[in-house]
Amino acid sequence: MIKFAIVGIGTMGSTHALHLNEGKINDGKLVAICDINPARLQWAEENLSSDIKKYIDYDEMLAAGGFDAVMIATPHYLHPPMAIKALNKGYHTLIEKPAGVYTKQVREMNEVALKHPELKFGIMFNQRTNEIYKKTKELIESGELGEIKRTNWIITNWYRPQAYYNQGGWRATWQGEGGGVLLNQSPHQLDLWQWICGMPKTIRAFCYFGRNRKINVENDVTAFCEYENGGTGVFVTSTHDYPGSNRFEISGDNGQIVIEDNKLIFRKANINEKVFNETNTEPWSTPGFEVYEFANGNVWGNQHIEIFNNFIKAIEEDIPLIAPGIEGIKSLTISNAMLLSTWLNETIDVHNLDEELFYQELQKRINEEKSQKGE
Repeated sequence: MIKFAIVGIGTMGSTHALHLNEGKINDGKLVAICDINPARLQWAEENLSSDIKKYIDYDEMLAAGGFDAVMIATPHYLHPPMAIKALNKGYHTLIEKPAGVYTKQVREMNEVALKHPELKFGIMFNQRTNEIYKKTKELIESGELGEIKRTNWIITNWYRPQAYYNQGGWRATWQGEGGGVLLNQSPHQLDLWQWICGMPKTIRAFCYFGRNRKINVENDVTAFCEYENGGTGVFVTSTHDYPGSNRFEISGDNGQIVIEDNKLIFRKANINEKVFNETNTEPWSTPGFEVYEFANGNVWGNQHIEIFNNFIKAIEEDIPLIAPGIEGIKSLTISNAMLLSTWLNETIDVHNLDEELFYQELQKRINEEKSQKGE
């Protein structure tokens, strides 16, 4: 039995706490929680087992021990420093997405994790357990789709009204959250985009800040990327479109994959397009294709449980992690590149992202925000 402590009992932290408390996670038990908000500790008192220890101070909880692993579900800026503390104290560590706000900070966390190979370090990229995306990755890695030519993902069904932002707190601020739709709503898609298709070589993005909403951070993004093989991609996301769309297309030499409405449709060409183009002599001929469909059997919520179950098995049986924590820097690199591209009005070399420059530009936005508040 792996004993867990959770720090941050907000929306996701409380969900994870309930899953553990209700025995939905195999061989996992919740023994401690930590939150600086007394109201959240009161919620825990009313909704979780009475024998679960409750802390306001994170350092005190780590020092007290009595658990094997820490789940970190705090605001984004706190993920790296809290993970570093947990790892250095000898605890297996699982963090919520995103890995952090800026890659310079996350790289420091990864370096600490790599110094502790005896510990498991994971991230809650639960969409990697989604059968549709697993199938897509399989079709690409097996060569079924052929070499990727183009990727397009439009994910604009994250609708958030002004009332959502008016709740205040740390959300939708540079100082509290470190960004908007790229850090809050779309990290899963950015992770899947690179997990399935690979990291882009360059990115040129156009981020719009507070479009149709009274907020400072980005809530509308259109980005164009190029891959090492010459393929291209487009990523579009927003929180003000309604009802919005979620459509992911990947085109390759052997056809096209379309993911929409919890279904994967693979239009597989009868012959590789490059081969067809080199051998065909008919001006209006096409390779032709067959259609294959694959439906999603996952239930939302179970995917979080699957990450927990995998994390526990990795601790107990040393199996590979579905979502290693050190891979969280990849999707964050993409989102940092998108913001920096907009701020500098130029194309960004993703593999050589200037982490210090991004940090400096972020600090400018934070200071501007503070000035607006009179701080």
